[in-house]
Amino acid sequence: MHYLLKKALIPAVALAAIAGSGLSHADAPNSLGWLEEGVIMPEDVTVKFKLDSGALTSSMHAQHIERFEKDGEDWVRFQVELEDIKTEQTVASTFERPLERNLKVRGAGGSEERPVVKMEVCVGEEVLNQEFSLRDRSNMHYPVLLGRRTLDELGMVDTSRTFTTKPACSASQA
Repeated sequence: MHYLLKKALIPAVALAAIAGSGLSHADAPNSLGWLEEGVIMPEDVTVKFKLDSGALTSSMHAQHIERFEKDGEDWVRFQVELEDIKTEQTVASTFERPLERNLKVRGAGGSEERPVVKMEVCVGEEVLNQEFSLRDRSNMHYPVLLGRRTLDELGMVDTSRTFTTKPACSASQA
């Protein structure tokens, strides 16, 4: 068979076999949309999470970020004030977490260093203890962004879908 014909035919046959199987990306197990409801634990605040494969590290809205030392270790104190989409009430919580690392973020406006802490969140039935960079996201549409490191734990993301699951984690899982 002519080399160019073979080169074009093999991918076409493979694509036809997949299409004919009735399976789609949306049917994949653990397929989530690019927007999902999630819970910040243990405070049980439900907010919109953006699942963003363009970001490596997850990010969470935080204000009044203060670095301090506790028992010889670097810690971060910060406030999270968000509207709970279930109750439509504004919930404000102050967190203290050990500093995991500092993240240098470069953008069009220059660069900044952000603290990174571990936080527990719930997506679907999964409780995840992940690293989040902290930054004031009050001018953003979504207070929580899940990056690729977290998405590796969750599974497939179907960018054509939104809100495919409801958070279903119990307080005992936190």
